[in-house]
Amino acid sequence: MIGPEDARFEGARGVWNAMIDRRPALIAQCRTAGDVQTAVKLAVARDLPISIRGGGHNVAGHAVCVDGVMIDLSLMRSVSVDASTRLAKVQGGALWRDVDAATQEHGLATPGGLISDTGVAGLTLSGGIGWLRAQHGLSIDNLVAADVVTADGALIHTSADENPELLWALQGGGGNFGVVVQFEFALHHIGPEIMFAAPIYLVEDGPEPIRAWRDFLAKHGDRVGSLCEFSTAGGEDFPKKHWGKRVFTLACVYNGDADEGETLLQPLRELGEMSTDFSERMNYCDVQQLFDTLMPAGDFRCYWKARYLSDLTDDMIDLALANALAAPSDNSLSSLWNFGGATAKVSADATAFGDRSMGWMYSLDGVWTDPGDDAANIAWSREGWSNSECFGHQGRAYLNFAGHGEDNAALTRTSFGPNYDRLVEIKTKYDPHNRFRFNQNIAPEA
Repeated sequence: MIGPEDARFEGARGVWNAMIDRRPALIAQCRTAGDVQTAVKLAVARDLPISIRGGGHNVAGHAVCVDGVMIDLSLMRSVSVDASTRLAKVQGGALWRDVDAATQEHGLATPGGLISDTGVAGLTLSGGIGWLRAQHGLSIDNLVAADVVTADGALIHTSADENPELLWALQGGGGNFGVVVQFEFALHHIGPEIMFAAPIYLVEDGPEPIRAWRDFLAKHGDRVGSLCEFSTAGGEDFPKKHWGKRVFTLACVYNGDADEGETLLQPLRELGEMSTDFSERMNYCDVQQLFDTLMPAGDFRCYWKARYLSDLTDDMIDLALANALAAPSDNSLSSLWNFGGATAKVSADATAFGDRSMGWMYSLDGVWTDPGDDAANIAWSREGWSNSECFGHQGRAYLNFAGHGEDNAALTRTSFGPNYDRLVEIKTKYDPHNRFRFNQNIAPEA
């Protein structure tokens, strides 16, 4: 247990987003499920709210509460793999790099994120969008069981056969229902070598490569996980004449054989003059870590928003280009993500995540360093998000990229759609006093 008077307190309360500066009453650094149970019971006995730190990567800083008990799982990072059953058991504080390293020893993987130091827990519980979504769906589609410490301090196992309503709620319902101390994921044969395509074009040269990429994915989206990422060119990997210019990367991972992928993705590298091209066959773990250097932990102030899109129209592409040019920080990113494939095959009521009929997602990741630039960068993300509303899908948003929680109640209800009422029932059963409320909160019944 670490209190404010402890020399370790300042370091322990820090998370990935440098904007987050909150002070819990107590930080419980746990090593076992029993430690988590003790921490939860302590919080209940003192009538304190509870926040949960897995990887500490959530942009809203949900890991850190004010005047409550912060349960820190960062010492619980064990991953065990059963290659014969293709299952992995993953502790609640593990990072995706831990999972990737352990599973790739057996030529296996499960869908994770795009940055390897993201926590497994936070990414998974709100959906989990990664490179393997075309063939293997979201992270939640591969979550087959979990061990959860609930608000009364009990340790509960959930699976399709045991407490199945809790597993359903964890498949997209966020950290509302307890502390997940262990996840169990289905694994798939992938790697070690995969094909990664990343041709990079200048924004000033126009939208045609993006439109061609969109049309390409309409045919091949069941085999390719992809995003078009807008950024700013710089460094030795780019021609010096392009430094400071806005660019977009048509980043793709072929969800299968590297030979097939190299052939299939080649046309995306022939859509006009490129600034540069990072395409190559790569080790799966290396692909999973490619974006890590863009956002080192604690270095940047961040504000992210995202919404699902019904379709990717020419007008939406033009808006994305304009927003990229308007970004006040050269560190900011914005992206268009494809869906379809295995992700779209899951019915709306099969998981708490809800409807899968959206074709795309648009995200705006404000990233900067100077606190004096907070207002301009937050405004850029929010305005881009608001201006894309007319292209949105039922008003729904990816709740891992929901800003800092300003739109919490209404956005959460809208994003879950018809599944919201069922989630309220499950929340009321497992957390009737809303101890776990530092999240995209689902309030229990009064």
